[in-house]
Amino acid sequence: MTATTRDTADATAIETVMRLAVLLSAGVAAPAAWRHLAHGGDPLLREAARAAENGGDVAAALRSGRGAWSDIAAAWAVAVAVGAPLADTLRSAIAALRDALEVRAEITVALAEPVATARLLTWLPLVGVPLGVVLGVDPIRAAGEPIGAGALAAGILLVGVSRAWTRRLARRARPADDLPGWYAELVAVALSSGASVERARTLAVEHHSRTTTARIPAGVDAALELSMRTGAPAVELLRGEAWLERQRARTDGRHRAARLSTRLLVPLGVCTLPAFLLLAVVPAVLGVVRSTVLPL
Repeated sequence: MTATTRDTADATAIETVMRLAVLLSAGVAAPAAWRHLAHGGDPLLREAARAAENGGDVAAALRSGRGAWSDIAAAWAVAVAVGAPLADTLRSAIAALRDALEVRAEITVALAEPVATARLLTWLPLVGVPLGVVLGVDPIRAAGEPIGAGALAAGILLVGVSRAWTRRLARRARPADDLPGWYAELVAVALSSGASVERARTLAVEHHSRTTTARIPAGVDAALELSMRTGAPAVELLRGEAWLERQRARTDGRHRAARLSTRLLVPLGVCTLPAFLLLAVVPAVLGVVRSTVLPL
C-alpha cells in the first residue's frame, strides 16, 4: 500500500468511526448503526454490519480493512471484551488515532524532501550524455573506444549503486507502521471499565497485532507502577504515556530526517559525482584528444 493510499484509507476510517460514535451516543443500537453506515455499499462496512446483526466478531471484519481499520478493530475488541461503553471508547480511540496519524504524516513529510532530492541527483550523471551531444562531443563514438566503453560501463554501474544505496538509506529511516502509544491506549480502555491490570495487558497484547509480551513499551509498566504506588488514576497516566510516546516518535522522526540528509551525501560523493565524470567528462576529453590528434 502506498503512502497516499494508506492516508486515504486512514482518513476514511476516522470519518466512519466518528459517525459510528455519534450514532451510538444517540442511542442507536450497534447493529443498526453499522447497517446505516454500510448503506453506501462499502464491503468492509457491510461485513461489519452483518457480523453485528448476527452476533459475530465485528473486530474480525474490521481487521480485513486497510490502514487504521486494524487499530480500530483492536479498540473495538478490547471494549467489547470488558464491556466498556462503545461510544466513549471510539471517541477516545479516534482522538488518539488522529494524533498518532498526524505524527506519522509529519515524519513522512520530513523524510520526503531529502529522499526526493537524493533521487533527483542520482539521475544527474545520465544528463552527461545529452550534454555531450550539445557540446559537440559524440558519446556513441567515444563508447566505441576501450577507454570510453569502460567509462560508460563504470558510470552506469555507479548510477545503479547510488540508487540502490539511496533507497536502502531511505527505507531504514522510514517510520514503522505501528502507531506510537496505541498499546497504552488499549490498556487504558480495558482499565476504564474495571478490568484488572493483568487482564488489561493480556487483552491489549491479544488484540494489538503488532505488540507481543516481549515488545511492551517500558513506559506502560512505569505508568502502571506509578499508579499503584501513588493511587493516581492508571487510565490518565496511560493516556499521558501514550501522548508522550507520540511526542517522542515525532522528535525521533525529525532527527532521522536530519541524519538522512547527511547520510545521503555519502552515495552522492562516492557514486553520483564519479559517475557524472565518467559519463560526461571522459567522453568530452576523448573527443578533444581525438580532434587534436587526428589532424596530426
